[in-house]
Amino acid sequence: MAEKSDSTLQVTGSRPVVPLIPANNYISLDRVRMVYENRCVFDSLSCGFPRGRVSVVLGGSGSGKSTILRLIGGLIRPLAGVVTVDGQNVGRLSYHGLNVLRRKLGMVFQGGALLDSYTVFENVALPLREQRLQSEREIAGAVHEILSAVGVSDADDLLPGELSGGMLRRVALARAIIRKPEVLLCDEPFSGLDPISIRRMEALLVQINREFGMTMIVVSHDIPSTMRMADHVLLLLGARIWEGSPAEMRRSDDAEAAEFFRDGPERLQPQGKS
Repeated sequence: MAEKSDSTLQVTGSRPVVPLIPANNYISLDRVRMVYENRCVFDSLSCGFPRGRVSVVLGGSGSGKSTILRLIGGLIRPLAGVVTVDGQNVGRLSYHGLNVLRRKLGMVFQGGALLDSYTVFENVALPLREQRLQSEREIAGAVHEILSAVGVSDADDLLPGELSGGMLRRVALARAIIRKPEVLLCDEPFSGLDPISIRRMEALLVQINREFGMTMIVVSHDIPSTMRMADHVLLLLGARIWEGSPAEMRRSDDAEAAEFFRDGPERLQPQGKS
């Protein structure tokens, strides 16, 4: 994907600057504080994710990458600060309001998170059946269309345990996008995949972004993939963050950021949820 740039590289944290959050951001976090037990994950995190672009979130284990996705989805609420999706303050939404918001969101969980006792067809059909807006014939047509689009045709009756790692991720992706969400959140979609499967999954995500214009946020530890697919990169390192295009990241004259991108593939092996 061609690299695009809406702004110059932004660095916040130990060097106090006013973070630039462009007006075209569909999602933003403003001075968010998040603490787990006695560990402060974010003290005052401000960042934004542009509409219709592929954003990739990088950072070491425990840096808060997956926490950002959970905040956006309203699965957790910040201790302070504001999380905004399409102009809505997620933390102030009612139970009904959260349900309405989540209809705009699709999520690919780490490891796929398919239901083990459900077939591929049943897993992908589940979001449509929960809506109760379509007939079984219409659901079947939609499921087969989306499975074909992600390259997993003729797998209707297979169980998740019978799928390869790459197939499992593509089925999870099909389930996440079956309702054509406005936002797609992907938590470590490349984890545990071989290089060929990573390339296929990466190309599929880019294709979906181009075809449907989804605002896409991908948590990853794979720097080569990030540099190929991302329009926008968010790098979390301790109290500091960097935002910019892949090209801007490469040109950074900050020693810590430069070291990260030089040594990243070794430093970013996932060691747990963050």
